Amino acid sequence: MSQRTMDVVVALRQIQRRVELDSRNLAREAHLTHSQLRVLQLLDESKTLSASEIAKETKLTNATITSIVDKLVARKFIQRTKCDSDKRKVWLELLPDGKKALEDAPRDLQQVFEAKFEKLESWEQAMLVAALEKIVNLLDAKNLEAASILTIGDIEK
Repeated sequence: MSQRTMDVVVALRQIQRRVELDSRNLAREAHLTHSQLRVLQLLDESKTLSASEIAKETKLTNATITSIVDKLVARKFIQRTKCDSDKRKVWLELLPDGKKALEDAPRDLQQVFEAKFEKLESWEQAMLVAALEKIVNLLDAKNLEAASILTIGDIEK
């Protein structure tokens, strides 16, 4: 293995470890997964959303969002409310316990990354995106389902 190849593998492993550690910290501190946290954040920002709107925003499947929502409803963090004008539509709302969980949760890696990434020059952002897309292709990972959430492990939890 060349030194450059080793450098890339080490960098990928460092990223993986950082995401793992952040996932464990969030689970330990807030008893939430990144997917659950993201759903709470979206509901906090928008007040009410449908499950399909959350799925579209997070790039998760409807089935995955349903599983996450079921867990958050069971913990009384969110509630389902039928739409008055269309009984087939169900709105999701953040409850006070969910708001508290969100406020008590440590700042997650995704928020830190987003803040730092947005401060980069446009050309730096484009360069990073291109390099990461190339790595995805090198790893034959182009067709893998991936959410817009930094997490390790089962995303449905």
